[in-house]
Amino acid sequence: MIDLSVLDLVPVIAGGSVPQALADAAALAKCAEAAGYKRFWVAEHHAMDGIAGGATAVVLAHIGHATATIRIGSGGIMLPNHNPWVIAEQFGTLDALFPGRVDLGLGRAPGADGRLAQALRKDLMRAAEQFPHDVVELRALLTGEPELQLRATPGYGAQVEMWMLGSSLFGAQLAAMIGMPYAFASHFAPDHLDAALALYRKEFRPSQWLAKPHAMAAMTVIAADSDEEAVLLASSLDQSFVALRTGNPGRLQPPVPGYRQTLPPSILAMLEHMRQASAVGSPATVRERIARFVERTKADELIVAGSTFDPMARHRSLELTIKALV
Repeated sequence: MIDLSVLDLVPVIAGGSVPQALADAAALAKCAEAAGYKRFWVAEHHAMDGIAGGATAVVLAHIGHATATIRIGSGGIMLPNHNPWVIAEQFGTLDALFPGRVDLGLGRAPGADGRLAQALRKDLMRAAEQFPHDVVELRALLTGEPELQLRATPGYGAQVEMWMLGSSLFGAQLAAMIGMPYAFASHFAPDHLDAALALYRKEFRPSQWLAKPHAMAAMTVIAADSDEEAVLLASSLDQSFVALRTGNPGRLQPPVPGYRQTLPPSILAMLEHMRQASAVGSPATVRERIARFVERTKADELIVAGSTFDPMARHRSLELTIKALV
């Protein structure tokens, strides 16, 4: 069976709170660990009322203390928002707390709109241009290859598994050039999936950390006892995506029966296009759609996303998904 991992946005539900969202994330990680998932990743987003994972390293410490064996990591840290030294210290600390369990996935996007640059006191456009240099510097701070004048403590010598994330060809090319594992965000940006994976594999250069290409692809996966129940549960996620793309993001809403039938054709087409990399349905449906996706992508790992309004429905979804693939 292909290795499965979990991507969580630490969603804040309508009528809920940030403390509840953080508690739900820890409970979900425990569920994923018990079910046999390999990794539990949290994504960095900012200034979004419905997502509580902005302080990603802090959230990972919370999740690490709630679990014992599952790998924990960022999917990802948006490096243009940060100084590489600070990230080396943060993830070096995580490695000291949870040795052999920490992943550091790096992305180039800011994780919010243009107002974030002012809030962070950052020139994010220039920082994005510096991204390749900052990735190499961050890896050197952690590994000592090459040795830098100053050593981050904690950080230096940490056994952190670094990943490149992407939703375009840029990340694939950079991951190939510097010999890193690569994860593609096909759960929300499927257009360049095939081209990015092909480019990554074709141009990959072995490094001392990775001898051959290793690719992960993301899917939206919501499993339930029936196709109808899964579609209903997924309507919360559909509402969030439509709200985001129409400039009105908010908290995760309760499911709405027949939600897609209420959408205008242009919005429905956008939603269905984005959901190309998805498996929503009964265990049999999920198994068939994941099998087709793996055959298409030849991915070495899959990471599944897909928030539900009822946290226990996502627990059930993770359990059904991994059982369906055994």
